[in-house]
Amino acid sequence: GNLEWLDKNKTSFLIMWKRPEEWGKLIYQWVSKNGLTNSVFTLYELASGDDTENEEFHGLDETMLLRALQALQQEHKAEIITLDDGRGVKFF
Repeated sequence: GNLEWLDKNKTSFLIMWKRPEEWGKLIYQWVSKNGLTNSVFTLYELASGDDTENEEFHGLDETMLLRALQALQQEHKAEIITLDDGRGVKFF
């Protein structure tokens, strides 16, 4: 369940430690636990910031981070936004 084919010919794949929805759930739990709903973060702050240093999602690859945030966006818990210096996310 944690393998995803990257091409139609099934010659390359991605093995995920956790599915994007699971990462999203962990991120949202951190946001909620710390009273950070209605806050905006850059992707860098989430994956590499000092505030997330002890969290399981710290150091998460940007591609997987985006997929996790997209899962949260589908649940109306977050919105991915474009900032002057890159992408960010607002949590609800």
